[in-house]
Amino acid sequence: MILASEVKEGMTLRVDNKLYRIMELVRHAGAGQTHGFLELKLKDIRFGHYADKHVKLTDKVEEVEIARRQMDYLYTDTGACYFMDPVTYEQVSVPNAAVGHIKKFLAEGAKVTVEMLGEEAISIQFPKIVELKISSTGTGIRDGQDNTMKPATLENGIEILVPQFVETGDRVRVDTEKVKYVDRVTGRKL
Repeated sequence: MILASEVKEGMTLRVDNKLYRIMELVRHAGAGQTHGFLELKLKDIRFGHYADKHVKLTDKVEEVEIARRQMDYLYTDTGACYFMDPVTYEQVSVPNAAVGHIKKFLAEGAKVTVEMLGEEAISIQFPKIVELKISSTGTGIRDGQDNTMKPATLENGIEILVPQFVETGDRVRVDTEKVKYVDRVTGRKL
């Protein structure tokens, strides 16, 4: 148990027998007779649900130590995603509910960080931004506005909106949390 004033974003806490990751933390200072408190934006690690919690700075919270192991993605079935430790060849499964929409971005052999609670794999950490190739998109509108978007299909089959200048074959950066275009990857000439 630690004091609530010691928590940081990214920590894992046990609240009401559920594991939550602190996604956002806002400190509110007390004034007059009101005491300071923390506003926590929490994400349920196992199911991906979000929750808000307010705690006093002097409250005690239970921090949970999560082990992280680098593993290779193998495959997905109806209930779970499977990963293998490249050193020991041990395989673990993470429930689809814990992986959420990120499984659309998993490609065979992809390196991901699997979070372990004891011997149980409970979730994965995946990069917020990934680079993918545009497999198909329509032609851009000539003399159109720069801020208009058009649909494009990525190499993994996901459809997103991209600016008019993006063409089939271009590589783009995609925000995996929002499933949204970030920018186009350009080759730099040296």
